[in-house]
Amino acid sequence: MESGLVGEYRSVVRGRGVEFDEVRPYADGDDVRSIDWNVTARTGEPFVKKHVEEREQTVVFAVDVSASVLYGTRSNRKRDLEAEVCCVLGVTAAANGDRTGLLIFSDRIERFVPPARGSRHALAIARSLLSHESEGRGTDIGAALEMLNRVLRRRAVVFLVSDFLGTGFERPLATTARRHDVVALTVLDRRETEVPSVGVARLEDAETGERVVADLSDDRVRAAIRERIDDATRTRERLFARIGVDSATLYTNEPYDTGLHRLFARRAARLG
Repeated sequence: MESGLVGEYRSVVRGRGVEFDEVRPYADGDDVRSIDWNVTARTGEPFVKKHVEEREQTVVFAVDVSASVLYGTRSNRKRDLEAEVCCVLGVTAAANGDRTGLLIFSDRIERFVPPARGSRHALAIARSLLSHESEGRGTDIGAALEMLNRVLRRRAVVFLVSDFLGTGFERPLATTARRHDVVALTVLDRRETEVPSVGVARLEDAETGERVVADLSDDRVRAAIRERIDDATRTRERLFARIGVDSATLYTNEPYDTGLHRLFARRAARLG
């Protein structure tokens, strides 16, 4: 935060000036330019649109706590990285006067903390994330996004934090991106993107428990694994680009502030 994150955050996570609130009957003295002609035509009586000034932003962290984020080969697990990044961004949002909320999910909705203002609330969110005991092992990003679409009535900034090993979330993500400002933070461990030549090894899927034995000293085996990894990465990045979701990839053994600075710089350039 002291390295300038608050200032960068303020410039790229902002409201849109005014926001539609409701319609009400026309009263003498109202500006005729505010008349809602659609409602007026349906009812036969003049109605005007009421707007409120956006003085604050709502920021929600949707965090994946499935079994795969427990993985880590160095000092941090992916879940530790998720918690620290959300804590820093949450306190930064609170310092900017924004409301913060939390959705914890795996293959089910595990906990939802409604958005509220204040640094105490932001720190309570961090504690909730750190102390949470996961109930599910799998990942259902789509279900988490569908819940947010139901409970968030006004436009919000949604930080979607996951290793994105799940599938079938493309349509819910596109829907959420149309309603809200979605930022995808992919958390990974470098060992997941590298295939060392260590001989015969037993590999286990953390979410399903499925196990396979592979000879990682075989160049063809390592090449096939790397190709699958690269293909998944390209697919994920093309999806984010196609539906207009800003994204960053953060690694457990690298400073995450560098990735956040780059993300905010790209957003600042796009937002002008």
